Amino acid sequence: MTESSTGRTRPGLRERKKARTRATIRACAMRLFREQGYDATTIEQIIEAAEVSETTFFRYFPTKEDVVLQDDYDPMLIEAFQAQPPELPLVPALRAAFASAFAGMSAEQRAEQNERIALIFAVPKLRAAMLDQVSQAMQLVARAMAERAGRRPDDFTVRTVAGAIVGAAMAVSAAVADDPHADLAALIDQAIAHLEPGLTL
Repeated sequence: MTESSTGRTRPGLRERKKARTRATIRACAMRLFREQGYDATTIEQIIEAAEVSETTFFRYFPTKEDVVLQDDYDPMLIEAFQAQPPELPLVPALRAAFASAFAGMSAEQRAEQNERIALIFAVPKLRAAMLDQVSQAMQLVARAMAERAGRRPDDFTVRTVAGAIVGAAMAVSAAVADDPHADLAALIDQAIAHLEPGLTL
């Protein structure tokens, strides 16, 4: 990792190459899903479209479901959350972190997020697999909140707050699935603002 002029770490060349390969595979897969449907698209077709080897594909995505379900934005969100001023309460800090993370996304990246969410809700196999992702997201949020609050990640209150946040995010996902052109960032902010008065640690 290298240091940027703003003081934030920048990914090294190897990390950037890996990110580009990962993005290429996902972009080719999503194009095929649009053109011929999720179930009709094979991993072999994705590999051919992305012009990568089978080994490379499975290095990034263990299954076809992971191409859709894996989210590159969680680490970005946690980094933004950790960068919030220490005097800011937990839920407002998370709200600000979401705003910061979305501000760093291009219009194309936001549209891609909406498309992925709509696809997950449309395909039964993806909806079922999403349960594990929800559990992982709740653990990730709980760890970040616990660290900021000086509590244990398995503290029941911490888990309850994290669960409420992730539940609100699921409600937003359902709204985006209904309207793929919805403003994901605005809906997330609205959802957390609705929870903010009653969630404390």
